[in-house]
Amino acid sequence: MFTGIIEALGTVQQITRQGGDLQLSIASDTLDFSDVRLGDSVATQGVCLTVIALQERQFVADVSRETLQHTTLPEWTVGQRVNLEKALLPTTRLGGHLVSGHVDAVGVIRDVRRDARSLWVQIESPVTLARYLARKGSVCVDGVSLTINAVEGLLFELNIVPHTADMTTLSSLRQGSRVNLEVDVLARYLERMLNSAASEPESAAGVSMSALLQHGFMRRR
Repeated sequence: MFTGIIEALGTVQQITRQGGDLQLSIASDTLDFSDVRLGDSVATQGVCLTVIALQERQFVADVSRETLQHTTLPEWTVGQRVNLEKALLPTTRLGGHLVSGHVDAVGVIRDVRRDARSLWVQIESPVTLARYLARKGSVCVDGVSLTINAVEGLLFELNIVPHTADMTTLSSLRQGSRVNLEVDVLARYLERMLNSAASEPESAAGVSMSALLQHGFMRRR
């Protein structure tokens, strides 16, 4: 698990195609790798990658076809910058929101403009993700935990403050850019609960429509 608070920027050093999938080498001069071990996870541009080889300032990870199908990874090039975050520890401050690093889909930047000192960004999400996006809810964009300002149909709006822009790749967003999106994991679990409650009077776990109403997860219409 991650928080969506980027620790450092990295650079794609090498991309090797192997039997239909990829192997990546990612380097960073500013990320502390001293506590990273083989098998650990590092969120890279929002994608949870498993470390299979490690040097002082870089790591190597395999990328499956499943990941290639649902992320911007097929578009990555050698030399491009990526957002990096090591997996959180029990003592880590949860400054963003709970992020799994399992990217749901790719979104498209529809508009970017200055808003005082911040960047105002409008993103179009795939139709499959729109129902998980809510005003003042959380979303992860290229690994960065952000708060949604407004939602209209498939479009949602964000403000990126100067510090976040300076410390991540989000400062380079342009109209037409494609970004990795991960919705709030709590929204997905809640949907699962609602669907189960709607199809069964009382689920095995004791979740019912009346229980969800009672505890404020639903509103009467």
